[in-house]
Amino acid sequence: MKIPGFPGDRDKKAASSTRKSFFLIPPLALWHPWWHQFVDSAVTFLTVMLCLLMLPTRFPGMELLGIGPNWLLIWVVAWSVNRSVFSAMLSGIILGLLQDAMTSPDPTHALGLGIVGILTALIQKQRFIQEDFISIALIVFGMAVVANTIFAVQLSLIGNRHAASIWTYYQRATLASAILSSLWAPVVYYPLNLWWQQMKLIRNS
Repeated sequence: MKIPGFPGDRDKKAASSTRKSFFLIPPLALWHPWWHQFVDSAVTFLTVMLCLLMLPTRFPGMELLGIGPNWLLIWVVAWSVNRSVFSAMLSGIILGLLQDAMTSPDPTHALGLGIVGILTALIQKQRFIQEDFISIALIVFGMAVVANTIFAVQLSLIGNRHAASIWTYYQRATLASAILSSLWAPVVYYPLNLWWQQMKLIRNS
């Protein structure tokens, strides 16, 4: 005579099979160092491309006065928080050149994002501001003002438009970009910072 099993036995068997299949993939810490570097570079590249593609995108609730968040600026700030000044500057210049490739190289975004990287690295190096969500939002707000001001100065120096109209428009555009970028900064900063901290712990272990 067959004795029926309890319902809990099935759950235990399913959980054990799921656990076995999960452990078929080794933890990240057990991977070869070459794979660590490859995956880290892939995550960095893919997040840059995602932010680049998000620049012209306007989703509901992500637009103010026709301006959206400056995703590349948020990425540069997230990268520069725990990097050297040179690395931060280089990342800002590269991302600025990528943005120029999508828009126009004259005036350039590389100058503004390069300075943003330098200032962010210097601020965190001196530990003027603690590293948390509110502080990152404040840094992004200030750096958005810096980047837009540098861009407006370049437009004024080119001389194709009236300086008064340029500054009138960029006062509103800068405020809208700074507000939206600071509000959306944790969406980019938190997962990237968590990933980079985990990779740093693995390399140092």
